[in-house]
Amino acid sequence: MNEGYVECLVKGKPNYLAKIGKIVLIILTVLLFLASLITGGFWVMILAVLAGVGAYLVSMFTDVEYEYLYLDKEITVDKVFNQSRRKRAAVFSLDKMEVFAPIHSYNLEKFGKKQDHPVDYSIGYEEKPDLRYIMYYEGGKQILFSPNEAMVKAMKNAAPRKVFTD
Repeated sequence: MNEGYVECLVKGKPNYLAKIGKIVLIILTVLLFLASLITGGFWVMILAVLAGVGAYLVSMFTDVEYEYLYLDKEITVDKVFNQSRRKRAAVFSLDKMEVFAPIHSYNLEKFGKKQDHPVDYSIGYEEKPDLRYIMYYEGGKQILFSPNEAMVKAMKNAAPRKVFTD
């Protein structure tokens, strides 16, 4: 495999509030549809259709995956919604990266606690062992990733003084 090209797909943290909202909208759709059949109300049928459209729209954004693409010193992050829609989230250059290390690495101590809230493109929760990485990007931006070993290896080959695997 070419070391200049690596893909990685990780499933994001499930949004339980959106899933509950989807279930509530589906139940509301069914109840309103049945009520429109019983009463013959046109407006109730319109409300049932609107609730159904709302359930569809909410369901499109409940299942999120992140696809990392490393190609020639550039990391591209895409969000994949419901395994069907793709949206470009960000593009990062290794030349502008300050450090890339595991989230609990001692190599991050010299960067201290930054004030920025990290942008989370990772799995969204801590595993045992924690395999998430944090990247400090130019200007103090913090980005969380959950890359596979092949991606970390390719990045380390391209920028050995900035990428740590401890």
